[in-house]
Amino acid sequence: MLNIVIFGAPGSGKGTQSEKIVEKYGINHISTGDVLRAEIKNGTELGKTAKSYIDQGQLIPDELMIDILASVFDSFQDSKGVIFDGFPRTIAQAEALKKMLAERKQSVSVMLDLDVPEEELMVRLIKRGKDSGRADDNEETIKKRLAVYHSQTSPLIDWYKKEGQYQHIKGLGKLEEIFADVCTAINSSVVSSK
Repeated sequence: MLNIVIFGAPGSGKGTQSEKIVEKYGINHISTGDVLRAEIKNGTELGKTAKSYIDQGQLIPDELMIDILASVFDSFQDSKGVIFDGFPRTIAQAEALKKMLAERKQSVSVMLDLDVPEEELMVRLIKRGKDSGRADDNEETIKKRLAVYHSQTSPLIDWYKKEGQYQHIKGLGKLEEIFADVCTAINSSVVSSK
């Protein structure tokens, strides 16, 4: 199976690139943001718990996220693979994901890091907030989310480099050019893992 971790700060284009990857490679997409928003919208206990963390700009506890992801992952029978969007966000989560996949005789094929300068992220997120009405896309919350991202998530880059799964993607430029770089990274990792 082709199991991809797509990585990048809020607003880096993970969702957009994920959609294109799903379409091209025929794999399933697990967006932790979408999964959590669905739980919140449906008013589940998990959703209520998650909402209290999100409203404060904090990350969801690891055990909670792994349980959700394992259940979604297991629901994809006969899948060609999965793209994990928005998870892992910490080294502890990366280790938990590695363990969860290993229990299913799977592993991460490649970690794609969509790298976008912070000024551009602010512009994109503020625009997204205005366009979509997402309450967490306001300047104060965005700054908090980026600070959390840099302090807790950036160490994952070195972790995935050590795992031999890291691929840097320049996330600025034309959508098609970025996607071409994404495909090159995926294709080279698939070849090297055979």
